Amino acid sequence: MKNIVILGGGLGGTIMANKLSKVLSENEWEITIIDKNPQHYYQPGFLFIPFGIYGAKDVIKPKKNFFPLGIKVIISEIERVVPEKNRVLLKEGTVVKYDFLIIATGVNIVPEETEGLKGELWYKNIFDFYTIEGAKKLYNFFRYWNGGKLVLNIAEMPIKCPVAPLEFVFLADYFFTERGIRSKVNITFVTPLPGAFTKPVSSKVLGDILKSKNINLIPDYNISRVDNKEKYIESYDEKRIDFDVLVTIPTNMGDEYIGRSGIGDELNLVPTDKFSLQSKIADNIFVVGDASNLPTSKAGSVAHFESDILFENFLAAIDKRPMNSKFDGHANCFIESGFDRGILIDFNYTTEPLPGKYPLPGIGPFSLLEETKMNHIGKVMFRWMYWNFLLKGVELPIESHMSMAGKKRVS
Repeated sequence: MKNIVILGGGLGGTIMANKLSKVLSENEWEITIIDKNPQHYYQPGFLFIPFGIYGAKDVIKPKKNFFPLGIKVIISEIERVVPEKNRVLLKEGTVVKYDFLIIATGVNIVPEETEGLKGELWYKNIFDFYTIEGAKKLYNFFRYWNGGKLVLNIAEMPIKCPVAPLEFVFLADYFFTERGIRSKVNITFVTPLPGAFTKPVSSKVLGDILKSKNINLIPDYNISRVDNKEKYIESYDEKRIDFDVLVTIPTNMGDEYIGRSGIGDELNLVPTDKFSLQSKIADNIFVVGDASNLPTSKAGSVAHFESDILFENFLAAIDKRPMNSKFDGHANCFIESGFDRGILIDFNYTTEPLPGKYPLPGIGPFSLLEETKMNHIGKVMFRWMYWNFLLKGVELPIESHMSMAGKKRVS
């Protein structure tokens, strides 16, 4: 009996467990998932909680509901991985042996990386929405807040779901407009990027939308510290921005066991071949989802597209055949922009987000880099697809490789 161990039972790990369990013989292979949390969080839904659109029940379900029958599940914290011995050491002292390892433990926010961020104002006037706790606390704050300076700041890149900060300020504009106090709320979007997004075409489109909604954009801002007494953030070049409420996207880092194992970079991200998804640590270790250092978005769609490629390459690896499938960095993200409208972007390693129609040229039904009602519907539908199809590893009629069909080149 050979052992496949999957670290992390989130989206990427669950998809891989479902895909592999369908094709590998139970008599020859044992699949084990190790995760410290028995609950599965629909993380894209955290964005909607501060505005009362979703509640906790909409984004939390037991992980066991989505794991395939016949696999072994261990609920435990990971102490470290020992690649040279093909071992995973758990916190309570258990040793788990593997023949092949899939790392899918994602990233977490680490507010402690920024001086003063997790100070006396934490969850009083400073909030995150990348955790269920932070999103719920912010919901309670917004219910009674009557206006002032709302600052959203991204501490540093990369972050998971890189469009979520934009979605947050778009929804804040909508939320406070509906409450009738938008004129009393000054919204500022502060980013280390040179613009609203990473690539010029989409950055201009999204920047123009920010401007149309009277949302201030401050680019190239690298935060150094937070002053809890005077309520301001300060950059390394000493530029200060005052706030009444600060919504932060703190530094994102891979799980601490990666650092303890010595298999990650300075952000605890695992060095990974960007095409094969095989780790650069050992030939029998693969990475899916946010835990890797790949130069693409850390998003659910990426984990989904990666899983198709990794599935093919993983089967080739265990059969000692060449891994011919190549991941192209495909990312596909709906951006909720408020007022029942949304935007869609579709891109990969080499092609930036472009305007056009998706997935069918000239038909859509979705429009790329354009605010439409249909894109909003797509965003809303995604949660249902996530619970019922994505997690279960069901094949979807969307190609893992990005297509240029329907896209318009911009000179």
